[in-house]
Amino acid sequence: MKKQDLVNLLAQYRAGLDAEIALLRQLDEVAGRQRDVSESRDYERLSKENDARDQLTRTLVKLDHELRAVRSHLAGVRQEAADVPGYTTVVELRRIAGELVARILATDQVSMKALSDADIARKAALSSIERGETTLAAYRKVIAPPLSSAALVDRRG
Repeated sequence: MKKQDLVNLLAQYRAGLDAEIALLRQLDEVAGRQRDVSESRDYERLSKENDARDQLTRTLVKLDHELRAVRSHLAGVRQEAADVPGYTTVVELRRIAGELVARILATDQVSMKALSDADIARKAALSSIERGETTLAAYRKVIAPPLSSAALVDRRG
């Protein structure tokens, strides 16, 4: 492969990585907001953040799909590409993208833990309400037993 072709491929890949990193930074911000609203249990705002994240993720996946052929081609000529100016920059951008993905995933773990804790608390509250309801139903039977005198009137009348 000609050196100029490699330079062009690296430039194309670098532009794609720059765009992916910009999207990942936005995703990182959204993930942070999702963590915050998960911890505060603001589910309406969480839904809005989920929508924003879905849109960013779709864009990122589409961009990554478009870069797949370039990435694959560069992987096949890695030895040659390593000698071309700009290769180390591309490698550094890949590292940055990987770190951003790792940070987003770590933030997501905190969000999922908060949501799991909220679900456990919700289930405990529901169980408590059900036990209270059963107790009140039993108490009502003791306090307000059914009227038996009405049955006597019905038989005589």
